[in-house]
Amino acid sequence: MRDLNRETVCRRSHNAAGLIASALVLFALCIGCESAPKPPNILFIFSDDHTYQAISAYGSTINQTPHIDRLADEGMIFNRSYVTNSICAPSRAVIQTGKYSHLNGVMTNMENFDGSQQTFPKLLQNAGYQTALFGKWHLKSIPTGFDDWEVLPGQGRYYNPDFRVAPDTIHNRQGYVTDIITDLALDWLKDDRDTSKPFMLMLQHKAAHRPCDPSPEHLTMYDGETIPEPENLFDDYSGRATPAQNQEITILRSLKNRDMKLDWVNVMSDTPSDNLTPEQLKIWDEAYGAKNDAFRMINPQGDDLLRWKFQRYIKDYLRTVASLDDNIGRVLEYLDDSGLADNTVVIYASDQGFYLGEHGWYDKRFMYEQSLRTPLIVRWPGVVKPGSINGDIVSNLDFAETFLDIAGVPIPSDMQGRSLAPVMKGHTPADWRTHHYYHYYQYKSYHNVPRHEGVTDGRHKLIWYYDREEWELFDIEQDPDEMRSVYGDPAYSQVTARLERELARLRDRYELPEN
Repeated sequence: MRDLNRETVCRRSHNAAGLIASALVLFALCIGCESAPKPPNILFIFSDDHTYQAISAYGSTINQTPHIDRLADEGMIFNRSYVTNSICAPSRAVIQTGKYSHLNGVMTNMENFDGSQQTFPKLLQNAGYQTALFGKWHLKSIPTGFDDWEVLPGQGRYYNPDFRVAPDTIHNRQGYVTDIITDLALDWLKDDRDTSKPFMLMLQHKAAHRPCDPSPEHLTMYDGETIPEPENLFDDYSGRATPAQNQEITILRSLKNRDMKLDWVNVMSDTPSDNLTPEQLKIWDEAYGAKNDAFRMINPQGDDLLRWKFQRYIKDYLRTVASLDDNIGRVLEYLDDSGLADNTVVIYASDQGFYLGEHGWYDKRFMYEQSLRTPLIVRWPGVVKPGSINGDIVSNLDFAETFLDIAGVPIPSDMQGRSLAPVMKGHTPADWRTHHYYHYYQYKSYHNVPRHEGVTDGRHKLIWYYDREEWELFDIEQDPDEMRSVYGDPAYSQVTARLERELARLRDRYELPEN
């Protein structure tokens, strides 16, 4: 072997040392990669027309929701979560895009959602998340941005519903819709998801949308009980602008026999009698037959009829909520049993609030509290303090940004909301919003609620029915039931002026066109 000079030996020694050092760095990086926390999974459980008054964690005195309450006990409950437009499709479009209705193109239930536009599921997909959607979509177009989906066509049915599984393919599933949607989500979690990726799952229920058909297990729940009536069930609508008087959402006049389970006239494309199996129909008739016969024999009128219709309506509504809560319990149990709970953020919300007899009403649409506010509960293990309650003004406008922030995905600058992640962590930014802007568009249409916009700071609320040129102002602290408008009262002149300025500022901020 030939001799090597000192320079060659030193150079080779140096190179070997460098290779060893590089290997050590790569090894350290690999160790770091293996120990780095995985991005959290996101489970968004979304209901339809489930209002905060029917959740015991929000103080309900008419029902119990133990599984939703568990989320609140283990997470954060939001007391001022407002919607931008209190109706089904617009709320869903806002959540997909993080933009107000006039920008995302869905201002009423009539428009098709443009699935080619930017949505948060697409952004999560691009960042490596597996995305899935099961249940109620209600945006007319085919879902985009999801690796897997199966959705109800339109409103869907409570019993034996059809599901769209591809653009041109619909198939039928036998059973009760709340159970079926949960089954679809659980089957996907167990068998179909890619376990190497974080997931974002939208589990979207039809319940508790009218006509509120309860499951077989809950058909007789609350029989023999009298559900307490709201104090303003017999509201005469004095002291407010004319829209409150001229609406068509009263329990007495507007709910149909189908809603009351008095006949099988089809309502909202839902459950004609020939859709039930003989076994289901037998159970149904056993539950309602004798009660309906007693109603026809008594034939109540006037106030007695309103009281009867309220009891039938509220009990069926709460029965559908009971199924909803039971199925949320099934999902939470699976997260526990599978080990997914610790790294899964669970968000529960509804597309808007709902009237449960307040003002003698059902439905939503108006900017009054019961339809403006939506439940919002978030459980994020190790991040959100269990049992915490938040009073900041938040909105469904913030949901898309929040999901992206949780996943560590940059939030596009053209989204109009803000991430709730800092708020969830107990650190509300100093420049957090102090007012919320609302705009309802669907008129003339069902229920005769005129177009209006407004602004609230949580204490005072200004509403402008611009087609009628009528205003309302409410002091929520002094008048929590919103029975008397104080617009024009000299004692509220400064409040009025401030909210009018805020209304103009937010219209500009959110790029509203002229009405």
